[in-house]
Amino acid sequence: MTRQIHFNAFEMNCVGHQSPGLWAHPRDRSWQYKDVEYWTGLAATLERGIFDGIFIADVVGYYDVYKGSAYHAIEQAAQIPVNDPLQLAVPISMATEHLGIGITASTTFEHPYTFARRLSTADHLTKGRVGWNIVTSYLNSGARNVGDDALRRHDDRYDVAQEYLEVLYKLFEGSWEEGAVVRDRANRVFAIPEKVHEIGHRGKYFEVPGYHMCEPSPQRTPLLYQAGASGAGKAFAARNAECVFVGSLSKSVLKAYASDIRRRAAESGRDPRKLLIYSLVTVIVDETDAKAQARFDEYRRYASYDGSLVFMSGWSGVDFGQFSPTDVIRDIPPNALTSMIENLVSDSRSWTVNDLATWGGVGGVGQVFVGSPTTVADQLQQWVEETDIDGFNLAYAVTPETFESIVDLLVPELQRRGAYPKAYRAGTLREKLFGEGPYLPADHPAASFRDIEAVKKAERQRGESPGFALDTAGQAPAA
Repeated sequence: MTRQIHFNAFEMNCVGHQSPGLWAHPRDRSWQYKDVEYWTGLAATLERGIFDGIFIADVVGYYDVYKGSAYHAIEQAAQIPVNDPLQLAVPISMATEHLGIGITASTTFEHPYTFARRLSTADHLTKGRVGWNIVTSYLNSGARNVGDDALRRHDDRYDVAQEYLEVLYKLFEGSWEEGAVVRDRANRVFAIPEKVHEIGHRGKYFEVPGYHMCEPSPQRTPLLYQAGASGAGKAFAARNAECVFVGSLSKSVLKAYASDIRRRAAESGRDPRKLLIYSLVTVIVDETDAKAQARFDEYRRYASYDGSLVFMSGWSGVDFGQFSPTDVIRDIPPNALTSMIENLVSDSRSWTVNDLATWGGVGGVGQVFVGSPTTVADQLQQWVEETDIDGFNLAYAVTPETFESIVDLLVPELQRRGAYPKAYRAGTLREKLFGEGPYLPADHPAASFRDIEAVKKAERQRGESPGFALDTAGQAPAA
């Protein structure tokens, strides 16, 4: 049976997302990121192409590692200026019927109690089509601007994130019971107080004693995305995420990643096939291979050397501005996204700084596929079959042109092969992706917090401050 391929559109509420410098291309409209019409028009195109969703990245902070300042980031609009992603959820949902909306928000800069209300509100207003991309952040500039000296160490940020999720699970899953909201006009009872609970959370990093401010949204806990590539990130993703994003230039590395993340999910007591893995790629497709290559060459002429290294320096924590273009990249211990440098040095080729800048000029850190619909479809199917991933997070070179070409040329070819859906499932985003109910399944750690009174009782009996403790199966201890 031909395996179905999933697509997400990888976007950001900014000018220069993954292809620095291409904002100057005459057909690029990323500068219209601040206009709601840009987003609603793009969303309609993606829904026409049966994309799972539009995944909107975000950063809090700016890239100032390259040459020790934000000068080149600002000059090249390398993810600055950047607007808030969550506010796009409602207009996108109003312009579409099915398209999922993945919103990035950081556990470092958003308090869980107030964020829970913002996320539930978005899930209500989109009728259950919102997902949350869980990030821990990696830019020290963001930490400094909220009053911290610097970010926590990489793995420590995941410890905070795990407790952050515990708070959200308690609020989303346990605070309001099923049936708490009755809307009984005759007896003037909107909700049954006995079925609405304080969560009583007192942990290492957060203290949240009270009730969730929102009644349960269509998904309760919105769909969970995460890009876990480091050891700590993979452990976190395998425990919590429903959709995982990864970028790799090598099929062998990607296959090993998929195998590892599914193994970890199984060890956490979860169904490893209910975890969708999307690989970051950029697709340049045209009617023929020659036309696609000409389009790619045209795009590369607009790519910015400095803009590319702004990203590479920010993502890795290594100031590539201190090296000449011909210097070979060594295994330098990074302070930010450790997995990026690990993946580079594990690649068989010898990378120079110029190679890195050229590679990152179109599509960022992901693979680039260039060709006719037949050529690209062959490549995508091969990657899915050989690596056991589920689909692709598609970055753009020129927007919306990149996505329009995919929808008009590539999607019909994949559909002709039976490798791509022709219609959406009904229901919430979680139901569309997994074909089951709107809530997280019983094997997810969040399910253990649904009886919040039992959870609080068990915590009291253990004589511990409430905190997220997993047993060896990856579940919270039973009450």
